[in-house]
Formats: sequence, structure tokens, C-alpha cells
Amino acid sequence: MNKVTRRQFNSMLAAIPALSLLERPMGAFAQATSPAAVDGPFKPTRESVSAHKPVQWYNDAKFGISMHWGLFSVPAHQSEWYVQHMYGDAAIAKWHAEHFGPQDKFGYKDFMPMFTLAKWDPDEWAQLFKDSGAKYVMPTVEHHDGFSLWDSSVNRFNAKNFGPKRDIVLEMSTAIRKQSLKFGACNHSMEHFNFINPMPGLKTDLYDPDWKDFYSVADRSAAARQRFNANWLAKNIELIEKYELDTLWWDNGANGRNYDPLKLQVFAHFYNRALQWGKDVQMITKGNCSLGGHVEDYERQQRGATTIQAAPFEVHDSPGSRWCYLTDDHLWPSFDVIWRIVENTSKNGNLLLNIGPKPDGTIGDDYKRLLTDAGKWLKVNGEAIYATRPWKKFGEGKSLNNNPRYTAEDIRFTTKGDALYAIFLAWPQGEGVVTSLGTAAGKVSKVEMLGSGELKFSQDEGGLKVTMPADKPCDFAYALKISGLKLS
Repeated sequence: MNKVTRRQFNSMLAAIPALSLLERPMGAFAQATSPAAVDGPFKPTRESVSAHKPVQWYNDAKFGISMHWGLFSVPAHQSEWYVQHMYGDAAIAKWHAEHFGPQDKFGYKDFMPMFTLAKWDPDEWAQLFKDSGAKYVMPTVEHHDGFSLWDSSVNRFNAKNFGPKRDIVLEMSTAIRKQSLKFGACNHSMEHFNFINPMPGLKTDLYDPDWKDFYSVADRSAAARQRFNANWLAKNIELIEKYELDTLWWDNGANGRNYDPLKLQVFAHFYNRALQWGKDVQMITKGNCSLGGHVEDYERQQRGATTIQAAPFEVHDSPGSRWCYLTDDHLWPSFDVIWRIVENTSKNGNLLLNIGPKPDGTIGDDYKRLLTDAGKWLKVNGEAIYATRPWKKFGEGKSLNNNPRYTAEDIRFTTKGDALYAIFLAWPQGEGVVTSLGTAAGKVSKVEMLGSGELKFSQDEGGLKVTMPADKPCDFAYALKISGLKLS
């Protein structure tokens, strides 16, 4: 793959038409052509980018990891929206002043030196992610606070210039790819322009001339909005070019239809560049971006509670009450990761699991527990998850969006070739019954439990009845491999 030098990239940015449209009204972006320098079949139109279909590696992966890690990890209080609340919420503003000083003396920018990464080992992270069974990693490279985690020539407020003085995205992508995992970026930055709304009368640093561009409060004119939009476009192109992303993910701040011309330029650029690289890449967007050619992502909801989805999808979820590291948070039990992997897979989706690292670069023991237990389970049962596709029905028993109370009657199905996998979400005592596999479903010739071996079974009108092994092969959710049915 041909890397783009900084000089080449700066020349490319200068050629992006949108950057010369700063004084035009928003609608003028509709006339902007692709930020080309990238020839290819994809044009910045809905019809053109819709021709891109979800790529196979992504649909096969089923499990990915994201993270919320940034300046907000330093106070580790309330949420990753700390920058909004420390200026705009009376209770959080008071807490901030008590712990760090008043907002005009210690603003959000002053967390930069405290975001040290002093104990960060990207190779250790990458090994943990590999061992978890995840197939792709997509860190949040910029959140609503406007602080970029990469060495950016577009946004000077970045981790190479401030704080750790490191290109976090470069180091992470290098370590992740050493483990043969796919690497992408989650970009939440579209909401930054109007994210901070200070309380009247609160003394702050938001208008400090050296930092006003970081906070995006002092100037919210139409021209400033145009500059922000052009900068957002340039950031996305920079991420694609510098790190040769496998995926690019947008939060729902980018959903507005008036942003479509900008988004279409990124889609076309990414997909054309991937053809030149000779690899498959995937745009993923949250909510109703609806441009076509992308995978839809849903926050904290197991998509399609009772149905299989025709198109691949993704659910991203956090095991904590919020998304970043918080000193007082409590995380899920490990089974809550497992059932989400199974639930989404049975309906043609992926799970993107969020973690919240600490500002020193360490990952807390509770997150490590979740990742380690997921890896142990997938080591036994991954055959029933990776590269599978839905059956004619997703399962039998209950389908609950959150906080399930599953029993042995709750089963999920996946397929691979002519193998049908029936995953019990609770351990059957003595005999497991799959009611969907009565004699009318076809003749079963063999039943195995992943991690245990072949099992005795019988089949009648009431279903497939399987004698369970004496010992459980794993701690959560138990997968039968069923042969003999002509699934095709």
C-alpha cells in the first residue's frame, strides 16, 4: 500500500473544493465535487455510493471493540460529555470548581497535561483485544470535545501537540494490525461546533483568544460554521489517508440531511481509495444517516427484537452506565457480553463493545474481565459465531432487548454451510429440547456440543431432544452443532 506523505496530504487538502467555499451558504456544499485526487467508480452521489455492499470480512467478524478515551477520562466524572456539563450544568460546574478550580482558572483545556498515557503499552492492548476474540478495533479518535487523538495537520488541538505528545492513532493502528485485526476510527466530532453552551454569568476560559477555536463558543457565525464543516471533511480525509482505515464510523451528529454533500464526498473518497489499496473497507453510521453503501449502527439496542435483518448491522454498547472511564462505575457481568454477541449474530448483526481506558493508558480489571471471558467463550464457541449467517428464524423462546432472564428454553440459531448451530442461553438440566427441529424440519443425522463432542439425541414431532453432557464445556451459553439438515 502506498502511504501518503504529509506534503502530499497537504496538497490534497488544498485541492478539496469545499475548503474554498467557506463564505457560501450551507447549500453551496451541494455543488462541491469529490475531494478527489482519487479516481474511481464512486461519485459523491447517493446513487453511486449505494452500489457499495457490506464487505464480507465485516459480516464475518461479529465482534469488535471500540473505546471512549480522551481528556474526559481525566476527571472521570459524570460522563464523556464532561466538557459540556462543566460549563453548562450547575451541579457539575460546582463539582469541577471544588476539585480542579474555577472554570476561568482551570478550564477543560487544562486537562491536556493530565492526559499522560504514562503507562500505555499499545502492544499489550492489542494482545488483550486479540485474546478477547474481537476481529476489529475502532477507537473514538475525536469526541464532541474537539480533541483529536492523532497527529493532525487539520486540527492543531491534538494529542501529538498537547498532552501525551504522541500520535495515539498511529501507535494503536500499528499494534492492532500486528495482531492481524482490522483497524478503524470512530469520529464523533460533528457535534463539537455547538456542543458547549455555558451558563449565564459563569466565568470561564471559553473566550480566551488562544483557545477560542478549541472551544468553538466565541464565534458561531455562519462563516465559522462553514469553516468547521470544511475542517470536519478534511479530518475524515486525513484519517483515511494517514491510517488506511478499514472502517470509518460516524456518530449521529452527522445525520442531518444538510450534511449529505460533505458525507458523500467522504464515502466516495474512502471507497475509491480502498480500490486503489486493493482492500475492502466499510463505512458505518449511527442512526438515520441513510446514504446507502454503509452499515447501520444502533446504540444500546439489539436490533430487530423479533426479526432477522436483511442487511448486516451493528449494535454498539457499553458495559458501564456511561461510555468513558468513571471512578464510580459498575460494569456488567460477563454473560451480558456473551448474550449480546449471540443475540446480534442470530439476527445478522455484530456487537461493537465499548471500553473506557484510564488517562494513564491502563485498562481496568473489570474491562479486562469482560474481554478475557469473551475470549474464553469464543475460543470454545467461535465456530457458531464467526462467518455464520442467520437461519430461517433467529431462535425460539424470549427475545429481550436488555436485562434478559433467559432459561434453557431460550435458544438462538446460526448457520454455516449445512451446519445449524443451536445456542442455549442457559444450561438445560439433563435434556435440551429444540422445538423448532421436529421431524417436519428434516432429519437430523448428528448432534455435537462445541467443546464437548458428539451427543445422543432423538427427534419426534415435539422437537430435537438432546442428552446433555455431564460437564459444561464453558461458563455461559452452550452451542450445539446439528448436521443432516439441508439448509441451502
